[in-house]
This record gives sequence, C-alpha cells and structure tokens, in this order.
Amino acid sequence: MASSSRHARTSAARPRRPGNDHATALTHALVAAGRGYAVLPLTRTKLPALRSPHRPMPGSAICHGECGRPGHGVHDASSDPLTVRRLFAAAPWATAYGIACGLPPYHLIGIDLDTKNGADGLTALRLITQEHGFALPPTVTVRTPSGGRHLWLSGPASPPAPPVPNSAGRLAPGIDIRGAGGYLVGPGSLTARGHYRLVPGSPRTPAPAPIPFLSLLTAPHTPTPDFPHPSAPVPSSAQALVRFVRTSPIGQRNARLFWAACRAYESGLGQELAPALAEAARRTGLTDREAHTTITSAARPRPRPAHRY
Repeated sequence: MASSSRHARTSAARPRRPGNDHATALTHALVAAGRGYAVLPLTRTKLPALRSPHRPMPGSAICHGECGRPGHGVHDASSDPLTVRRLFAAAPWATAYGIACGLPPYHLIGIDLDTKNGADGLTALRLITQEHGFALPPTVTVRTPSGGRHLWLSGPASPPAPPVPNSAGRLAPGIDIRGAGGYLVGPGSLTARGHYRLVPGSPRTPAPAPIPFLSLLTAPHTPTPDFPHPSAPVPSSAQALVRFVRTSPIGQRNARLFWAACRAYESGLGQELAPALAEAARRTGLTDREAHTTITSAARPRPRPAHRY
C-alpha cells in the first residue's frame, strides 16, 4: 500500500508532457471540424503554429495558401479531418487550435470580453445592449484563462451582407471583435496563460447575431448611442454612460471616461453630460484635472475612419 501511495504521489508530481497537450488539442480540433468549423494549430502564445514558407520580397504578391503549402495563418484553417491531422503533424509543438471566423456554414463572429488589466467587457456589452434596445441570445460561450468570455454568434453570408471586420476596443474598452480574417482560440486549448473551456450548459451551435448588433459591427464609423435631440430630457441610455464611468475599476478609469464622453459629444449631449461624467470620474478616484483633461480631449472633433470593406 505504501508503495502504491508513493507511486501515486510521484505520478501526480510529474509535469504534463507536451505530446499529451498536443494530442488533446488535436482531438478538440477534430471535434470542432466535425461540427463544420475550420480550424488551425496554434502555439502556446495563441499564434499560428506553422511559419510561412515564403520569404518576404518587396513588391511580391501576397499568397493566401494558393501555393498549396501550409504556413499562411488563418488561411490554413480547414474542416477536413485529414487536412487538420496533417497541419497538426507538421506542428507537433501546437497545444492549442484556432477557429476561423467569417467562414460558412456559420460565418462565425467572436465577441472577446476582457476582464484583465482593469477592463470590464461584460459590463460594457450589457450597457451597449441596453442603449440600443436589443438582447444577445444564449449562445456558445467559452471561458478564457484570464476570467473573460468568448461569445460565438453566427452572421449572415457575405456578400451581399458586408463582412464583419476585426476590431479591438471599437465598441467599448474590453470588447474585441473577431470577424472575417480573424480566429478564436478553441475550447480545449492550452496556452501559456491556461486552458480555454466551454461554459457548462453552453449551447453547441452559435446563435444568430441580432440585426441591431450587426449594424453596430459593420458601421463605417464608431457607433454611438441612439440619443434624442439635446433639448429633450436626458434618456436612461445617457444615465448608463454615467454608470459606466462610475463603476470603472482601477486601470480603466480614463479609458472608460474618454469612451463615454466621446459617445456623449457625438450624440450632441456632451455639454449637458460633462458635469455628471466628471463627477462620476471623481468618485472613481480621478482628480478634477484628470477628468477635465480627458473630457476636453473627447470633445475635440476627430476624423472618422474610412470604410474598409
């Protein structure tokens, strides 16, 4: 019995072998491929595991896999089991896998809700849905190692619908979007920060993205809350901006204040809401000078980004 106990303790203390992590990632990737998702192997740092077979040459055409060799990032992604096995065989160091977005049959859209470095993507998304009057349906949800969430939604086929672009913090601090040309780390992956796991009870297939949400994601400029004319009473959606600032965690106070002030000025309510936003910022610990500087910066006219699709 003592010998058996010592063996158990010794086995428990043994580090995980990379081969086991690679096999686990491959198994999960094959399951995802069987459900129609296009997958590719990733490293522990969440990057494509296979290096490009091309040497960058000035003026040379960009290859997206037309050469037939692996090493083209998300363009390697496939739902064919044999191709998936070949990709993983060429990258035995891969312990994670990515799921390509924007491809049939789901035309996947990924919502990456961050909770690290003071961000609160979960709260920000809730406020956005309240401001625009829609709700996100229950859908595939993956828990990230940092405590965040990945929500998967299915989008419309494109064309004729415009593709959903990738973005970081465009909707709000702590919300990144993975669209056409992007990928999500698949559940069952092991990265340098830990495992990605499906949330228990999560649906198996992504729910359709609500039309109002698609409009926000494909808008050619930064989306703004639907405020009425400044002469009208301050709506509850404006109060949501104040709450968004007031609940800012340390490390995200200036970012939240700037985002909320931008939305207020773009809607025509900047001067009316500025005192309330400043007071909310002061309650989080910002000084009068810091709040004034951030709100003043948000009030300056900024060129709208060009439509890229």
